[in-house]
Amino acid sequence: MRVTRASLPGWRHVYSGKVRDLYEPEDGDGVVLVVASDRISAFDFVLETPIPDKGIVLTQLTLWWFEQLTVPNHVVSLDVPDAVRGRAMVCRRLEMFPVECVARGYLTGSGLAEYRETGSVCGVPLPDGLVDGSRLPEPIFTPATKAAVGEHDENVDLDTVARMIGAEDAARLRDLTLEVYSRAERLTRERGVILADTKLEFGRDPDSGQIVLGDEVLTPDSSRFWPADSWEPGGPQPSFDKQFVRDWLTSSGWDRHGDAPPPPLPDDVVERTRARYLEAYERLTGAPLTLP
Repeated sequence: MRVTRASLPGWRHVYSGKVRDLYEPEDGDGVVLVVASDRISAFDFVLETPIPDKGIVLTQLTLWWFEQLTVPNHVVSLDVPDAVRGRAMVCRRLEMFPVECVARGYLTGSGLAEYRETGSVCGVPLPDGLVDGSRLPEPIFTPATKAAVGEHDENVDLDTVARMIGAEDAARLRDLTLEVYSRAERLTRERGVILADTKLEFGRDPDSGQIVLGDEVLTPDSSRFWPADSWEPGGPQPSFDKQFVRDWLTSSGWDRHGDAPPPPLPDDVVERTRARYLEAYERLTGAPLTLP
């Protein structure tokens, strides 16, 4: 799809990802403006149809989570241009690790597919007899390599990550990822929500050398959230995330392994997805989202 982005006085656009647009100040003072758009991706494709207010939900929920966590994060300021207020953060510029740091407490998605083939996920052996939605004996670190837009992330084991970035940093990323997951899983459970899995990104502060949590955290884009009162292993679970979009695409007849782009989302799918994002924010934070 063609990516549209805001023109922001004083800021120069430098990059657009699947969902976020990055800007640097024209005076180049070592920070970056991270703007969450309303774009939505599924199966590593950016869809043609945006979800209204999605970027605001992602940013505000990320900021709420940063307040709940003890791991250092990249936010410097919320003094952002009015055109992107509510959906943007001024952040430290980090040297990002080329690894998607995934923690899983439940078995589903690509982890389930790998388990069915090998009995393990990313080199971590798991007990026999697990099914879609099973709770794991303990959370596991299942990293993936980052893929460009339109390409697919690839699950890898910890040894592969160690060869990429060094054993010490690989172990630190694993420990930080599981620390964030464990803290978040306890908080979501108190709110009647299961955090099945989540994807994090970390970078190194070039000045201090500190490993810092970046990008978004624990949002419906980066995590699977399930209602705890309806959890029943053995099949797909109801969710507060973009699984609704994935399910519609799967049922639409679109071949995600072919050459054709994803079809546009119908209005009812857009509205129901927007409602799920807003509901996720309210369920997790305990308050409805105030839109700018």
